Amino acid sequence: MARQPRQVDLVNDNIRASRVLLIHEGKQEEMSTRDAQNIADDLGQDLVLVQANAVPPVAKIMDWGKAKFEAQKRQKEQRKNQKVVQVKEVRMSPVIDSGDFETRKKAAIKFLEKGNKVKLNLRFRGRMITHQDIGREVLERMANELDDIAKVEQRAKMDGRQMFLVLAPKKG
Repeated sequence: MARQPRQVDLVNDNIRASRVLLIHEGKQEEMSTRDAQNIADDLGQDLVLVQANAVPPVAKIMDWGKAKFEAQKRQKEQRKNQKVVQVKEVRMSPVIDSGDFETRKKAAIKFLEKGNKVKLNLRFRGRMITHQDIGREVLERMANELDDIAKVEQRAKMDGRQMFLVLAPKKG
């Protein structure tokens, strides 16, 4: 695996352009990078390249450490607010009893309330495969009973000896 070159921030002495367009105090002025660096040093701040691909490159005078810290803080906050949706599986049989059906329904409700998707998986064993319509009815019944908190994301579909249906939680 090849090493990736470390990204160098285009700040102060790392700026390789000979001339820059300096944006400072609401004014835009084209000058040599050395002059722009001297202005930034006099103010006790950093010369930062904000648009390196422009001709000439655009630079600003700012406190780079503070700006970088604020950006990291925003990224951390965004990651914290991010929710990873998982797909939880609930297994059933075409000849499921009402008590077992209610237990599976409660499990599905619990998963949906936590914001996860639910994959209802129905396994056909032996000669049950000849009665796919019964299995489809079981999946549709579960989807109808969970209709108030979930929407069907993928209709009942056969996959080998299994039939599955995917439910997603309703927003709100």
